[in-house]
Amino acid sequence: MTKMMNTIIFVLCLVIRSVNSAVHGIQITPEEDLELERQLKIINKPPIKVIHTEYGYIVDCIDINKQPAFDHPLLKNHTLQRKPSFHVPTEETHDSPIFGLDKDECPTGTVPIRRTTKEDLIREKLLSHNTIMTQGIPGIHRAEVFLSSFNGPYYGVYGVNSIYNPRAAWNQESLSHIWVQKGDGSTTNKISAGWHVGPRFYGDDGTHLYASWTSDNYDKTGCFNVRCPGFVQVHLKGYLGSRLKQISGYDGPIYKFNSSITQDPKTNNWWLTIGKFALGYFPAALFSDMREAEQVGWGGRAYSASGPLSPQMGSGYFPDKTFRRASFFRMISYQDKSRTSFGPAYYQVKSVLDAPSCFGLVYYGNLGGKNGFCLQFGGPGGNCNN
Repeated sequence: MTKMMNTIIFVLCLVIRSVNSAVHGIQITPEEDLELERQLKIINKPPIKVIHTEYGYIVDCIDINKQPAFDHPLLKNHTLQRKPSFHVPTEETHDSPIFGLDKDECPTGTVPIRRTTKEDLIREKLLSHNTIMTQGIPGIHRAEVFLSSFNGPYYGVYGVNSIYNPRAAWNQESLSHIWVQKGDGSTTNKISAGWHVGPRFYGDDGTHLYASWTSDNYDKTGCFNVRCPGFVQVHLKGYLGSRLKQISGYDGPIYKFNSSITQDPKTNNWWLTIGKFALGYFPAALFSDMREAEQVGWGGRAYSASGPLSPQMGSGYFPDKTFRRASFFRMISYQDKSRTSFGPAYYQVKSVLDAPSCFGLVYYGNLGGKNGFCLQFGGPGGNCNN
């Protein structure tokens, strides 16, 4: 009897230890563990099909009408838009990187959603709303060009972006993005998209396809990818949060994709396209005021949540005009109220480079040919006086 009781106590201790444990510096109690399980049941919808990726995470094929976006209270009566009413830009070249599902795809009537794990939720406890996109917090460095409201309003932004894998520690992030924005400070309505290295978000140091949104500078609204209701997925293979499989190297080969954020003139929804594919859209109802954008832009950001050292940005190298070493945006353009695309002239462009000892930024204007209106940005990071 005593031996049996000792065995039971030993097993109970193992159970308690497994639940009441520290993950990434956060102690999880049994009560918190139950709450995480409850959240996961809400976030992860019952899949029609389950796909195990080569990177270890799972993609669920969810009924397109029951995807997480429609949990948002502002989208309860939303009418699904299956495709944009405008022409989607095609890929610039054939060598765009593979993203999303490769040899598999979701069945018709479903969409791929990266499954959220308990570890994802635990890591998010460390994040709060202090992320690389939030305005006004320390540790963020920018190398960006943008068009202000003086030449607006704007209804779309486009660019061909090279893909790299800058080194980032666990408490750091680095990204390359395009964006549309209206408002400033707490009134910021913004959508950004591109590639993102963020170990705290993804649990690895890979480069991931991402998009984010907010209607109040990430105070109470918005998130990355589909970690909160908002983005409506429509594509069968490409999905947000997917790990990009082809990364550029120093002096080549160079991998890239073209991306755009464009407002649909019929619905006012903001569509995200990657390559020749329309992945989905951010419904107009999510935003407090995004009938048009008063700012569009291109460039990179690096962020350290603690400590003086910043991660690399872009390729980790300063601009040098070779387009084979430093990260770039080529063929950049914006849409005005006529829904016509234009490359930005020198007099229209403003720039932000707040740590020139760590990062560089050069806007070249129109170089013609395959470069068009273009810029380079990035650098090695380091001690940037955070």
